[in-house]
Amino acid sequence: MRPALRFALFFSVSTTSFSFTRLLPRNIHLSSPLRFSLHLHSFSSGSPPPMGNTTPSDAAATVVVAGGLDGDGGVQEPSIPFSYSMETQFEHFRAQMEESGNIRERIRSVASEIEATLRVMHAGLLLVHQSLPAPEVLKKANAQIEVLRILYDRLAQILIECPGQYYRYHSDWRSETQTAVSLLAFSYWLETGSLLTHAEAENELGLDASEFGLDIEDYLTGLCFMSNELPRYVVNQVTAGDYDCPRNVLKFLTELHSAFRMLNLRNDFLRKKFDGMKYDLRRVEEVYYDVKIRGLAPAESTT
Repeated sequence: MRPALRFALFFSVSTTSFSFTRLLPRNIHLSSPLRFSLHLHSFSSGSPPPMGNTTPSDAAATVVVAGGLDGDGGVQEPSIPFSYSMETQFEHFRAQMEESGNIRERIRSVASEIEATLRVMHAGLLLVHQSLPAPEVLKKANAQIEVLRILYDRLAQILIECPGQYYRYHSDWRSETQTAVSLLAFSYWLETGSLLTHAEAENELGLDASEFGLDIEDYLTGLCFMSNELPRYVVNQVTAGDYDCPRNVLKFLTELHSAFRMLNLRNDFLRKKFDGMKYDLRRVEEVYYDVKIRGLAPAESTT
């Protein structure tokens, strides 16, 4: 009788353990003693068995069992709660990015109006190459300076809302500012024959150095753009009979090029524009030498 009971008990335990191990993933291999202990512990107490001195594969199996079973008989993975601090941090990031995007859209809207104003101003200054009187040309071009002041004042009001973020959004109006400086410097040179200083350029645009000033590199780049207009201006003036113009432009460009040589410019956009200035200077020199050799240039005073 005793051998029969022992056989029945072994058969029942083996059958139940076999059905339980079928629920586990196929890539987990458990030893027979651990499989038997998992069966007894889970079906008797309803809680996952203790780890004890088990192997990594046995520990993985224990974690899988701790997850429970889903409705389809598969293994249900344990749920991992989302960190509250992580959610708060990324919610803060989202709010900051939306605010920054709104500010950037407002800045680009004003920058597009500045660009449109500069196109009108540039079109007026180009008439000087057609040998029109300089006062008439400057009157049409300088009429846009007041519009530029209003637009740059709107730009400054936007940046007041985000103090300390000048260079974060600087690239959104950098190109327009460089073009504005070049046109103002060219107009100033046509009127006075001298260089527009950095402080005078800020004053023309209505900028305040303490709050919203003119970046030095933008000013220097604008001067390089202005030098590109001088060779064309010299050729057209000589064609119109002004043989003294090459000498004046050559003197101005030589002094400007020498002043730039004082700066330690790195290999960036400004350095490339400055390298182009020497070609403008060379073209003006060729026109001046040609006029000088032909005897068309007026006699220079000893002074």
